Amino acid sequence: VQLQASGGGLVRPGGSLRLSCAASGFRLDHYAVGWFRQAPGKGREGISCVGSFGGGETYYADSVTGRFTISRDNAKNTVSLQMNSLKSEDSAVYFCAASVIGGSAATNYAYWGQGTQVTVSS
Repeated sequence: VQLQASGGGLVRPGGSLRLSCAASGFRLDHYAVGWFRQAPGKGREGISCVGSFGGGETYYADSVTGRFTISRDNAKNTVSLQMNSLKSEDSAVYFCAASVIGGSAATNYAYWGQGTQVTVSS
């Protein structure tokens, strides 16, 4: 069971990035998938999640609502996070995680990817 997050990088304020979370060893659509981020000196923040088994329900933290979109590609066994209108305060290491529970609490998630760095700077 493995998750791998990718797609991070350096982007200017106002720019966009698309993060991808790929699963191996299990079907990702059987789990709720969440995206979390952690900036230096701060706790891990749950920013978005999507429900399991085609439930379709999604959650976005207030800090990213209207700018970020989470989506599944079940054929590729991935979950993506499209991030638009990026701000300097979005800079952090971004993690994806899988859970049978879901929600925004990191403690609900048993499987974690390794993280990908997002830096928003001019």
